[in-house]
Amino acid sequence: MNTFSSLGLIAPLLQALDYTAPTPVQAQAIPAILAGRDLMAAAHTGTGKTAGFALPLLQRLATEGARPASNSVRSVVLVPTRELAEQVHKSFAVYGRNLPLRTLAAYGGVSINPQMMALRKGLDILVATPGRLLDLHQKNAVKFGQLQTLVLDEADRMLDLGFSRELNALLALMPARRQTLLFSATFSDAIRTLAASMLADPLSIDSGPRNTTASGIHQWMIPVDKKRKLELFLHLRKKHGWQQVLVFVKTRNGADDLVRALLAQGCNADAIHGDKPQPARLRAFERFKAGEVQILVATDVAARGLDILELPLVVNFDLPIVAEDYIHRTGRTGRAGASGEAVSLVCADEVQQLSAIEALVRTTLKRTEEPGFEPDHRVPMTDGQGHIVKKPKKPKKPKMPAAVKAV
Repeated sequence: MNTFSSLGLIAPLLQALDYTAPTPVQAQAIPAILAGRDLMAAAHTGTGKTAGFALPLLQRLATEGARPASNSVRSVVLVPTRELAEQVHKSFAVYGRNLPLRTLAAYGGVSINPQMMALRKGLDILVATPGRLLDLHQKNAVKFGQLQTLVLDEADRMLDLGFSRELNALLALMPARRQTLLFSATFSDAIRTLAASMLADPLSIDSGPRNTTASGIHQWMIPVDKKRKLELFLHLRKKHGWQQVLVFVKTRNGADDLVRALLAQGCNADAIHGDKPQPARLRAFERFKAGEVQILVATDVAARGLDILELPLVVNFDLPIVAEDYIHRTGRTGRAGASGEAVSLVCADEVQQLSAIEALVRTTLKRTEEPGFEPDHRVPMTDGQGHIVKKPKKPKKPKMPAAVKAV
């Protein structure tokens, strides 16, 4: 059996670990990163991707190269959301607590001045969102001359159209000779092609079947009319005794509307979305983790940045527009080999999204109709391969000739 010690990690890192057996993605990624290879790694959420790049990166920074000059960074980890920036930075702090390295998380929604002050001494590791990193560079607060390694965490989101302009601008500022590491739970074929152009002789790691959810997550869907989703959610919560539920919705307004409706029903709920100030988002998340809030309603800003040990349940109140986000949503439960549940409340006009999700994960979600909530607008059947199964039309009865009618 592999151990972290057998992978060549140094004693200060081994002492910071509270487990000894690496996951498959860690066992493959750590030696490759230590050897300086570029990497494209796909693995389920909750399988230790962050440790897979954080541990070898910390070791290389501690044992190789010069200390960072003022306003310089030796490694950059780009992430799509503020929540993920905090989560990844926390992991670096925990794993590197026995090493003399300086780290920082930088993102928007908070004052830029403390981040600029921290950069004056130089940093070994900067975890940042693309927009804030560009802001820091434009203010001459960060330099990339000493950059050794660039990591794109949740690389599929970092490479999609939403970040392409900012990412291209940053890549143009960074040294061409660098180690580049891409980690994500999902990689579409188009993203793989784009990513390959950024990497030099990369090692590709697939520690499980592509674009699938973790095996420990029980997934199913309940057909329901759109106007009865809230009523159904409240019914299910009471019926099953749900205590800690992460609920995903499509829009920011939808998140606020649902929280108001839940509060009116006496449920302890809060929301996380892009319009909320970062301190409010962090406060809501911490209260949810502590059990002070039972229902946390989130847009997809949270799908890739919330790490909650033993979260029992994810509810898709609305299906995501992008099928890959379904994998990241459900990945908030069933982490690190634990079991979890993911239920989707699906109305008729979401059948296209349902079909795309089933095609991506290569399975048909089990349909369970809830007694008393059978929809008037039926959700068409799907075949699990991206096709909507049309119900055959009933044959029309032949019209009787007028002469017969008259008899």
